[in-house]
Parts: sequence; structure tokens; C-alpha cells
Amino acid sequence: MTGSGFTAQSTAAEVVGGIDLTGRRAVVTGAASGIGLETARALAGAGAEVTLAVRDTAAGERAAAGIASGGAGRVLVAPLDLADQRSVAAFAAAWHGPLHVLVNNAGVMMTPQTRTPEGWELQFATNHLGHFALATRLHPALAAAGRARVVSLSSVAHLRSPVHFDDVHFRDRPYDAGLAYAQSKTANVLFAVEAGRRWAADGVTVNAVHPGAVLGTNLSRHLTREALDAAASGGRTFKTPQQGAATVVYVATAPGLEHVAGRYFEDCAEAHRHLPGTSGGVADHALDPDAAALLWRMSLDCLAADVRG
Repeated sequence: MTGSGFTAQSTAAEVVGGIDLTGRRAVVTGAASGIGLETARALAGAGAEVTLAVRDTAAGERAAAGIASGGAGRVLVAPLDLADQRSVAAFAAAWHGPLHVLVNNAGVMMTPQTRTPEGWELQFATNHLGHFALATRLHPALAAAGRARVVSLSSVAHLRSPVHFDDVHFRDRPYDAGLAYAQSKTANVLFAVEAGRRWAADGVTVNAVHPGAVLGTNLSRHLTREALDAAASGGRTFKTPQQGAATVVYVATAPGLEHVAGRYFEDCAEAHRHLPGTSGGVADHALDPDAAALLWRMSLDCLAADVRG
């Protein structure tokens, strides 16, 4: 796989320039603001019909109007709360026809200890289980598209923790918001690994993306002012939302990635293996095929138990 020609400073509009998505349909979760909004804007600007899957439909309608005012493709809004499995099921049941691009963008970060009605830890429930349920329910629509792509948004935070299968929901170990977030982001990569393997025969590719550090989005709303100040003064390079969406849009649309699956991308390129003492890259624990298969089975068990309950 050759280099993309894009960099960490590239924007989503630059990445999608020259690509025609007319006739293609996309869903972007959490697209009312931030990276999700800029992802949706870029896809619609290239001609795709884009559905903004959002918790706050009023905010979604405002976002859709802003995108449409730029002369983009058709932009729709539909309710979706990833922490509510009934909402996920309703969204998927209402979808008709093929789906060419699914961007699993929405998420929560560093939340206080909170459990869903099923007893699931909120970050794992939202960031992984909600998107897992959405993608698997929409799999027939993705397969019907013929050459669909799923983009799973992860984070450099995945380097901090593998998925702790013996206590995913922090029932026995002390709750740590940072580690809970980290393992949910590892789960986003492992999902891409296993879904990419399982769905290859259907022409569906699944890859994970680290969009980069973007301050000022809703994702950081649970961070303290001290944490935000420390991040801003720590020498880290931050991206604009338009730059943060670039790698997402690259993986969703680049012609050269049509048959690439189960990989992790950052800065518009496939990431290198993370080594101790280096920055960035992808951890071995996030690409472990055995862990990916185990996570898939565990996720199915969680959803089945919810249905039985």
C-alpha cells in the first residue's frame, strides 16, 4: 500500500477532493458537531447522501442545514442513542436499502462511573457495544452495497489498556475513567480486526482510525479545566475538526483502500507498530486476532443477554 500523499495537516475537504460519491449513502454517528460534523460535510460535499445519526435531533437539524447550505448532497437526520439498545435497534429497523459508508464516530470520554440499565459501564457500552450492535444490525445493508466501508474511530488512548475480559465493566476492580476509556478505544480497533475478517466475503471493509487530538469538541466535556489546561500546555499538537476528520474521510473514500481491512490509521496513513518510548502507532494488543475474536463473542453474549432480559 503506497502513501496517501496527505499529512497530519490535511483537511477532510482536501482528502475527498476529486472523489465523486454520487449515488452512495453514508451514516455518520454523532455528526451534529466536531469531527463527525466535518466528516459528514466532506462526504456530502462529494455528493453522498448522508444521514446524521444523533442523540439531539434539533442539533442534528441545525448541522444538516449548515451542510446543505454549502450546496452538498442530500443530508438527513435520524435519532440514535448508542447507550440505549432500543434506540440502536429502532435506527437499524428504519433503514432501508444499501449502505455504502458507516462511520462509527460518536463516543463519550472520561465519564464519571455510570452504568446503563443493563449494568454495562457507560464508556464501553457507548463506544463499543452501541456501535457493535449498530454495525451488525446494518450488516445486511452494508453487504447489499457491494463494496461498503465501515470506519471505527479509536484513539491513541488505546495504548494505555487492552480489553480486560475478566472485568470489562469494572464490577470488581476500582473504576478508573481513563482506563475505561482506553479499553473502549482498544475495543474499537479489535472490532475492525474481527469484522474485517468476517465480512470480507461480503465486500465490506472495516478499519480503525485515530483522528488525532482535537480540543474543543463535545468529547472533552467531562474533562476538568485542569486536565484541559494540562493537555493544551503539554507540547501536544492539536488538530482542527476539519483536520481531525481527514483520516476518517480518507479511510472511508480513498480508492486505494477498497480491499484493505482490519488496519489502524492515523494522519492519513496506516500506523506503525507502537514501540515503547515512541509516540503514536498501534499497540499489539489492539491487533491481536484472538482478542478480536473473543471480544466479538463476548459482545454477542452481552447483546443476547439484553434481549433475554
